[in-house]
Amino acid sequence: MSCEEILTEIEKQELLAVRFEQTDMNGVARSKTIRSCHFREKATGGLNVFLGDFTLGMQGEMIADTGYIEETGYADAKMFPDYDTFQVLPWLEKTGRILTEPTYKGKYVMAHPRVVARKQLEKLKTLGLSLLSAHELEFYLLDKKSLQPFSSDVNLHSTIRGTPINDFFHRLIKNLPKVGINVEALETEVDPGQVEITYKPAFGIRSADNTHTYKTSVKEIALLNGYVATFMCKPYPDSVGSACHFCHSLWDVEGRIPLMYDSSDPQGLSQTAKWWIAGLLAHLPAIQILMKPTVNCRNGTQPFKFWPVNATWGMGNRSCAMRVKVNGGQGTYIENRMGSSGCNPYLALAATVAAGMDGIINKLPLPPECTGNAYIERDVPPKTPVLPVNTEDALQALRNDEVISEALGEDFIKCFSAIRINEAKVEKEALEKGDANWEFNYFHEYL
Repeated sequence: MSCEEILTEIEKQELLAVRFEQTDMNGVARSKTIRSCHFREKATGGLNVFLGDFTLGMQGEMIADTGYIEETGYADAKMFPDYDTFQVLPWLEKTGRILTEPTYKGKYVMAHPRVVARKQLEKLKTLGLSLLSAHELEFYLLDKKSLQPFSSDVNLHSTIRGTPINDFFHRLIKNLPKVGINVEALETEVDPGQVEITYKPAFGIRSADNTHTYKTSVKEIALLNGYVATFMCKPYPDSVGSACHFCHSLWDVEGRIPLMYDSSDPQGLSQTAKWWIAGLLAHLPAIQILMKPTVNCRNGTQPFKFWPVNATWGMGNRSCAMRVKVNGGQGTYIENRMGSSGCNPYLALAATVAAGMDGIINKLPLPPECTGNAYIERDVPPKTPVLPVNTEDALQALRNDEVISEALGEDFIKCFSAIRINEAKVEKEALEKGDANWEFNYFHEYL
């Protein structure tokens, strides 16, 4: 779309306002809402927003040492929209929304998650490749007043379990396609109140845009209908963690020719696919904290709970970090099972692309497949790296990985690390006070 086309749509829909929105580092939507009559001015000249907006903590707290708050004198950024992301929000009265990225002193802010993701996709394009992908997200649906799950039983895919929220499902089916989310399936998951909705993939940055839109839309529609939808991984200590599986495949630049399948290969995988998987496995310890960023996410990582604990891959194997699905030319893809629902979709995409590209560029050899249970030591190939389980070790693995650190950039590593260190500090202080509910109180509303 162009600015003029959006202005025409604003007039046609009689919109009163347009929300200029961005992702923050945690994947939380932050925005300013502009009267429609000022859209052209703000879209073309930039909208002034606090530069540190995207570096705030989960509860909006300012965090030191990100590089974007006190270091800049609490400066403003100028936000510029991506016109192709404009949508009319059918669940809000006469309101539109457009996604933005920040600039500072005339340059894009290189630590911003959407900018980081775009940068990796641009590098991928120089290799003659494009990425088709979708994030599979689970979430918990809670009653707005009691903050308890809408159901109390544990019964995966039970038909009658979804009946009490059928009206809510219908609202999602009705509204999500209107903002570009092509819903495919809705289902109840393992734990009480846990839900999964899948939707069709998209090429390039639109995949992460769709997921950002999906998460924010589900949360808004839930709030307007008596629920709270939370994408925090484990809202309750004994609950099953909610995942974000990043399903993706490689295509030519035009997105016409799939490049991961080879009918002559015994495993059905092209050499490009093997290099790509090898790159992912080589850098899994480093990118884990990007896929499972919060303390709550990492607390969800447990053996025998369908969460990867080591750098393994396997054909259709749900116990592995990389689950490979071979279904012919257009249907062959990789399910990166590292992510939790609390991850930022732009960073999950960026981390996956940065790691995969290194495998292709350096022609990394594919390690042996795990054909058994990746949670049982005897079934895991020798010398398979074990993934870090705490913030300190996970951050150190990221910093020590020169390939990933260089790909994502020094500014990003500094900013991301400060946010994760602050979160660890919040955890430490809460535990010292004996606050057993701090994770729920800190994460459930906004994540």
